[in-house]
Amino acid sequence: MAKETAGTLALKKAGIAFTPYPYEYDPNADKIGIQAANALGKAPEQVFKTLMCEVDKAPACVIIPSDCEVSMKKLAAAFGGKSANMMKPDAAERMTGFKVGGISPFGQRKQVKTFIDETAILFDEVLINGGARGLLVGVIPNDVIEILRFGLIDLVA
Repeated sequence: MAKETAGTLALKKAGIAFTPYPYEYDPNADKIGIQAANALGKAPEQVFKTLMCEVDKAPACVIIPSDCEVSMKKLAAAFGGKSANMMKPDAAERMTGFKVGGISPFGQRKQVKTFIDETAILFDEVLINGGARGLLVGVIPNDVIEILRFGLIDLVA
């Protein structure tokens, strides 16, 4: 079984069932989410990436399909802000306690408001980073949305 992470421990504590999906992480991949999907033989739209952003300089977390880009305009609107941008990698690592390429929405040092793209509900299971490079977790979208109170909204460009 894959190692325990702050992400997997948070899922267990919340009572969310998950399936670990370890894979060979490629630090040189152009798109880590796509590389993970390919390594696991999963469709890129079923493998979601976790992005740390800032909306009006406040931290925000968004989870979108690995083959998509986040719409900053939609992101700002979802959080009730005027502008949005990607958080700098070192700031994201400090805030979450995870390394870039292994950032999970589960078990972050400081939990921030989180939205997941609405396409997640199209799947019985989505794969999201479990808190380490090379580890995704398969979760039922409705469990994550309801128990962790993640908002569901259209976020992709």
